[in-house]
Amino acid sequence: MKPFRLSREARRDIQEVWAYIARDSIEAAGRVRCEIRDACRRLAHHPYSGHSRGDLTTREDVLFWPVYSYLIIYRPDRKPLEILRVLHGNRDVTRILG
Repeated sequence: MKPFRLSREARRDIQEVWAYIARDSIEAAGRVRCEIRDACRRLAHHPYSGHSRGDLTTREDVLFWPVYSYLIIYRPDRKPLEILRVLHGNRDVTRILG
């Protein structure tokens, strides 16, 4: 079984991150994408390493983990670990998460 599962939105988020960074550097875009994937794998092994963010959501079923300026938003109680979104910290995370 895979250690984590990316939602459709998370897959799209990661692709958008790569495309945005790749405008300046394909190499840097690849590094960031690898760092995000590596963080997801580590979180799958230690799912409660993240933290809640009451300033961003009232949802109690999600945790957050930073990678550079991005936030991995995930559900630690799922097997495999469910990655919901990967969003830049400057985005309106509260609105996006609803």
